[in-house]
Amino acid sequence: MKRGQTYFHIHLVSDSTGETLLAVGRAATAQYESMVAIEHIYPLVRSVRHIERVIADIEAAPGIVLYTLVQQDLAIRLEEACQAAAIPCIDVLRPVFDVFRSFFKVQAIGKAGAQHAMDADYFKRIDALNFTLAHDDGALPDDIEETDVILIGISRTSKTPTSIYLANRGIRTANVPLVPGIPITDKVIAARRPLVVCLVATAERIMHVRQNRLLALADQNQNSTYVDKASIAQEILYSKRLCTEHGWPMIDVTRRSIEETAAAILALWDQHRYGKMLDPFSDAG
Repeated sequence: MKRGQTYFHIHLVSDSTGETLLAVGRAATAQYESMVAIEHIYPLVRSVRHIERVIADIEAAPGIVLYTLVQQDLAIRLEEACQAAAIPCIDVLRPVFDVFRSFFKVQAIGKAGAQHAMDADYFKRIDALNFTLAHDDGALPDDIEETDVILIGISRTSKTPTSIYLANRGIRTANVPLVPGIPITDKVIAARRPLVVCLVATAERIMHVRQNRLLALADQNQNSTYVDKASIAQEILYSKRLCTEHGWPMIDVTRRSIEETAAAILALWDQHRYGKMLDPFSDAG
């Protein structure tokens, strides 16, 4: 345990995948710098037998309980058990459902995991993910106009994880590395439908990430230009000049999470496909 840090248990109980609870729990925990969550995740809780096992785990490691359960008997059982043990417990979606019910004047359908239905949007995301995985790290398609977003950038600017995140939002994404001494492919320059976005970062940030990468690979060549700060600065300068030449927007990912970078790209994509003017030198928010 680091000095000044306090660990606590957080139990996330869901009748679906638990993704919503995980996001809420981490967002809340992030507001308390000295607190570190020990996460207990219980997905697909849809039976009395299952909820009893969950309750036993909660009682063994008391902490905060967040849940999303549409079956009222399970929700009531969990609430009663937590109340009896003086454990804080909250239905994360209840306030949201209350507002929706008040607005629509009808009851919710009460279907577990309804947001994960295998509808057209679901298959669009699967298609985007398959497309993105097939066009990672410079593997551009001949039908490049079918791509939604092309990410370019030098090594270790988070192109691949950002591409995967965008694919999970239904955006067909390809990514192309910018390599010193190798001109960018004409396919990218000639592309008209896709939005081309360049990811950049500070030389210090990229140097540290690359050094850690070499250590993870047990690569002893620590003195190569790959991790040389001056060489990295030249790579970044090349990236920026390329974007200036072609009017491509840049996003500095130095202090951005993957989610924040993707959100900025999605905003640019909306502007791009609806024909709005872009500022090619902006940080996209």
